[in-house]
Amino acid sequence: MSDRRASLHHPSAMTFEQMLEKVRYEGAYPTRERAEEVVRLVLSGPGRQLTGDERVELAAHLPLEAARILTQQIPDPQPLTGWAFVKDLAARTGATPATTRWDTGSVLTTVAALAGPELLTRILRQLPSGYALMFGRAELTQAA
Repeated sequence: MSDRRASLHHPSAMTFEQMLEKVRYEGAYPTRERAEEVVRLVLSGPGRQLTGDERVELAAHLPLEAARILTQQIPDPQPLTGWAFVKDLAARTGATPATTRWDTGSVLTTVAALAGPELLTRILRQLPSGYALMFGRAELTQAA
């Protein structure tokens, strides 16, 4: 199998431009520029929430430009719940929480596809509650 053909079947081989087009399609954004703006804003959020191996591995699964956005952020000492994350991002961007939730889901479902199910599960275990739906998953719960 040629390298080119192999890269077509491996999601982490997605280019930043392909990622933007996927987000544009998923989020129904009118332009590629709007999709890029949303990607840049949303990816800065998990960069402030993730630490350790999951942060490094997620960056390795993303296109280089997206990985840079994620890793340039300094992790917050106090991680936010999913809803607090959306409200914080809305406050930073001046958008409504509803619009921010849409934007977050549009980007993070693409990130989830690039990360793969095993890494995504580890990421969701590291984050406080409320992130799973933004990544396109049912919320994980602890057994009582």
